Amino acid sequence: MVGRRASEDWSPAELEVLAGAVLRAPSVHNIQPWRLNFEDGLLVLVERRELELPEHDPHGRDRLMSCGAALANLELAIKVLGRVTRTAEFPDPDRPEVVAAVALGGPAVPAAADLNRYSAIPRRHSHRRRFSGRSLTRHQIVDLRDTATTYGVEARPILDEIELTMVADLLEFAAETHQHDRGYQRELALWTLRDGGHAHGTGLAVSVRSAGSLPWAGLVRESTALPDREVLKRRLTEETLLAFVTDGDTRHDHLRAGRALQLTWLDAVHQGLAGSVLTQPLHLPEVRAALTEDLELPGSLQALMRFGYPAGDVPHSPRRSIDELFGTGF
Repeated sequence: MVGRRASEDWSPAELEVLAGAVLRAPSVHNIQPWRLNFEDGLLVLVERRELELPEHDPHGRDRLMSCGAALANLELAIKVLGRVTRTAEFPDPDRPEVVAAVALGGPAVPAAADLNRYSAIPRRHSHRRRFSGRSLTRHQIVDLRDTATTYGVEARPILDEIELTMVADLLEFAAETHQHDRGYQRELALWTLRDGGHAHGTGLAVSVRSAGSLPWAGLVRESTALPDREVLKRRLTEETLLAFVTDGDTRHDHLRAGRALQLTWLDAVHQGLAGSVLTQPLHLPEVRAALTEDLELPGSLQALMRFGYPAGDVPHSPRRSIDELFGTGF
């Protein structure tokens, strides 16, 4: 593809809006595995496949879901700027790293839902601590579930006591496994930063993970105190857990799951909720298979998400600079 200057279509202020939205998308261990190019009049989102997490994300599933979240933010920013979007997923078979190409349509007034979601982007942060204990209403849960269907993804609530007991057993097993996995612990330490950024990405700042971080939130360290099954089950009842399920387990499914996760998360933030994504337990094949079977899920389980009312402020994670985001053509 032939590069083209972005200034032909976007002003510097508009480019800043697009970049800010993409940079604030959630990603596995905050590695931000994407780049944004401008090619032949298209905004092209590229997966940075060199950012690998062999222990935490051996098949790149979380990395691609992260790109899906970034794509959702990019589309929202374009809509808020008053343009129609037309997105093609994996448009070039010869370039598998290109996960999406977004073409610009004519002018359009943004929908209220898109404005609400866009306004929630800077307020969305991963909440890895306990919630306040205030329960979501049935109406809120239905709304979050319905949002995921935008991309053909099912968000299945896990509310039944028997199901929560099975989930608690499997999360306890996953936490113990990760706690004693030296490779997992080395990789987690590598991406946990005291200052600055990782040589190849951004990573998790020490300030965003407190000593009270929960072992089922995917940040299990050797020093993490693991609750027993009954305590874990009781804590799970204090939050709302959704299982995100796709029909298949292809790269298209992973990308769409990320888009659905992000829209659902932004809708939750707009309602005053906080959330976090749980994928680390699912990288243990036996845990993913058991959850799928025990919960009688109709497809491939891509992620669990926990939602609730935050008990305090949610710490922010560091972000890359705008210059690091843009690739060729800018």
